[in-house]
Amino acid sequence: MKTICFYFQVHQPFRLRRYRFFEIGNDSYYYDDFKNKSLLKRIAQKCYLPTNQLLLDLIAKHGKKFNVTFSISGTALEQFERYAPEVLESFKKLADTGCVEFLAETYSHSLVALKSKEEFQEQVALHVKKIQSLFGQTPKVFRNTELIYSDAIGEYAFEMGFRTTITEGAKHVLGWKSPNYVYYSAVNPKMKLLLKNFKLSDDIAFRFGNQSWPEWPLTAEKYIQWLKATPKEEKLFNLFMDYETFGEHQPAESGIWDFMKWFPETVFARTDYQFVTASGAIDKNPPVAALSVPYPISWADEERDVSAWLGNEMQNEAFSKLYDLKPKVDLCQDPAIKRDWLYLQTSDHFYYMSTKFMNDGDVHKYFSPFDSPYDAFVNYMNVLGDFANRVDKACENIILPEDLAKQIAAYEEKLKWLKAQAPAPALPPIVENSQLDQPSEETAENKATKKKAAPKAKATKATKEKAEKTTSKVEKATAKSEV
Repeated sequence: MKTICFYFQVHQPFRLRRYRFFEIGNDSYYYDDFKNKSLLKRIAQKCYLPTNQLLLDLIAKHGKKFNVTFSISGTALEQFERYAPEVLESFKKLADTGCVEFLAETYSHSLVALKSKEEFQEQVALHVKKIQSLFGQTPKVFRNTELIYSDAIGEYAFEMGFRTTITEGAKHVLGWKSPNYVYYSAVNPKMKLLLKNFKLSDDIAFRFGNQSWPEWPLTAEKYIQWLKATPKEEKLFNLFMDYETFGEHQPAESGIWDFMKWFPETVFARTDYQFVTASGAIDKNPPVAALSVPYPISWADEERDVSAWLGNEMQNEAFSKLYDLKPKVDLCQDPAIKRDWLYLQTSDHFYYMSTKFMNDGDVHKYFSPFDSPYDAFVNYMNVLGDFANRVDKACENIILPEDLAKQIAAYEEKLKWLKAQAPAPALPPIVENSQLDQPSEETAENKATKKKAAPKAKATKATKEKAEKTTSKVEKATAKSEV
């Protein structure tokens, strides 16, 4: 029996306002609240609320036969709480059905896995805690930002207790293999991998409303025929996409909701396929082979690597400067600094700096609120300059561990130098063994003196005793005469 795994990514960044150089040190609020609120409320009306209701209706109609999986970033959840609590309530209703699984990811949808294992695991733990508090679920499956994955990142997640990671079915990694299987990590067979079928996923996410596409219009019947045309032994279809596909990227007039409404109906009517969550996909499909991913892959752009965020000097400069602050930020206790530290790590800030062209460049430009990648870079670096000043000020009286180590090393070197400059201590004169065996003249004279003095001492003692006896007789005679 074949299975279908629908996975949807939900993310919204805290977009930065126009922040100019002269504001550094004068204004430390970096966010465009108006834009963040207006965009979220617009997308909520066009996508989140109607699509959540559609999924609730499908679950109500088909029961446990219809299942979906979500990953919602921490920054998106915070904006739901702040600007659109009704969206959060609709996700809670989905969670209550028991047919929806929520995954773990980095809290701020960051690229931290490429820089710091410690910070990565802290962010994932923070996100897990958020999911638990809002939806009453403890995520079992991990999904990294933009499906970025490598063998090393898989190990980071494994150390945190995850046994499944979802990522991209990149051609340069799979080679001749199909993404329609469960794989396992080549460095750790206990880590299972679910791979996105990017051809089938992108037919919905990117090509659905394109009228110049040869397969337009895409209907549920046509799509199912494509699934049925796959080899019999390929039993898993991982359809991973942004949730904003429904109503935002593909508008209502494209027919995207009609497709989503009738797709499960047609699957159940014409096949014996099942809809599963990410965990269900693992339960029903044993892994078939190892997959080695020594270098990070993602689901973005034609290259399916991390060049969408770190593909030019501006992006790498901003990325390095940001994480250079980590040792000091770790020592700060200011909640505002901790908040900004998370928000400034969001991958979108680096995505806006991309200088790619052709189709990939058009996608980057579509999402960016800036006029150009250079404007995005300058704006971000201005914000980062002010943030760095705040961090430095908060750490003025704190000695960093590496600074303390440097001071100790300097003191040790100085001590070695001082010891080298001190004069050597004087040694006692060397005495020959023959001299030690013979008594000195002074010693012989002392012995002779002691011998001569010995009879005199005896005589003196006898005279003293005789005098004492005489004195005693005289005293007795005197006493008699007085009586």
